[in-house]
Amino acid sequence: MRRRQRGAMRSVFWLLGLATVAVALALLVGDNESTVTLFWPPYRFDVSFNFVLFCLIGGFLLLHAALLAIGLIRDLPRRAVRWRTQQVERAVVGSVMDALANQLSGRFVRAQSSAQQALDQLRSVPAGQWPRREQLQVLAHLLVAESAHSLQNRERRDENLQAALAPELGKGAPDASEGALLRAVRWAVEDRDVDAARSRLAELPQGAARRILALRLKLRVARLGGATEEALETARLLAKHKAFSPEASRSIVRGLVLDTLREAHDMAQLEAAWNRLDAAEKVVPELALAAARRGNQLVLQRSDAQDDETRAVAARLRSWLEPLWKDFDALEPLQQRQLVVAFEPGLSQLDSAWLARLEHQQRLSPNNAFLQYLAGQACMQRQLWGKASQLLTQASHGLNDAALMRRTWRSLARLAEERGDDAAAQAAWKQAAILD
Repeated sequence: MRRRQRGAMRSVFWLLGLATVAVALALLVGDNESTVTLFWPPYRFDVSFNFVLFCLIGGFLLLHAALLAIGLIRDLPRRAVRWRTQQVERAVVGSVMDALANQLSGRFVRAQSSAQQALDQLRSVPAGQWPRREQLQVLAHLLVAESAHSLQNRERRDENLQAALAPELGKGAPDASEGALLRAVRWAVEDRDVDAARSRLAELPQGAARRILALRLKLRVARLGGATEEALETARLLAKHKAFSPEASRSIVRGLVLDTLREAHDMAQLEAAWNRLDAAEKVVPELALAAARRGNQLVLQRSDAQDDETRAVAARLRSWLEPLWKDFDALEPLQQRQLVVAFEPGLSQLDSAWLARLEHQQRLSPNNAFLQYLAGQACMQRQLWGKASQLLTQASHGLNDAALMRRTWRSLARLAEERGDDAAAQAAWKQAAILD
């Protein structure tokens, strides 16, 4: 509506201007009786001034038109070249768009053909004929490479990838070159070629390497190469940038932390991995239990471990498991069982304070078979035979776990042997053998 109003106002102003020019000409030549005399001996020419004025105006217009015509004629070759270039450019853009559409629709052979046609058309025109030529060329090479990758033609894929990463093209189309590097990393991951993927990641500029897509690829490369610590750091960075949903972020980070704890080869590595966890992760039952299990495997369950080492490691593992004891009743039955199993190897190094704490926890949950079992084993370590027998007997009625039941019957058999009750000992050994 406003555009129409502006057009109407422009027409009004043009009419007013033409009317003004007409009035000025009428005033100038309407009653003008002047003449112009030209002398060309022996001749004399008397001409009306109005005629001379119109001849000058007409001559100027004719000269201007002639100059324009000469300029147009001289510009015809350049216009012809530009027209042909535009036609090629439109054909190249159309071929690239066709290739992209076919690629998205899964027609990889057609996509490859259209992209190759675009490259052939680009080679037919000298360089520098139109802007974004380098970008179109990189995209065409990428589309050929992507189609070749989908068709399992790795030789043609690598050939076009190298062409897309040519330095002369990267200068004119840096964004497209970065995209080519990212695609190269993804293809290397799909080929499970960790070295090639790391090499392509190292070629990325610093800014591109911090993008979410690059970090996702870095995470996949780290996990593929077994670099768990690098993968964990990258996953935390992605979670910080909200690249995943909160549930997915927690799941990925938790899985990588578990891998890091399981891959610890000695207690120093395990402690270093544990210290790198933040406060929120250290109170996650699954992580604390995994760390304790690994610590037991590395030290407490070894027959050649020194007493000082086992005492220090047991105290450290108890400190890791301490937050779980505060909410023992809130743990799932499986987690309660895992906590008891993780705590059991350090019972021989248990001090009086922790023993009292364990007995207090058992009194708070007197019907919990896991606590009965653990308290009974702790009393047995302290040679409190009567209390140990009572607690283990109660645990034997409530435990559903075969491994813990087997240990319970073995402990009851040894307790019966301690008090000289051979019949009870044989019955307990028999129950343990049945479970074996």
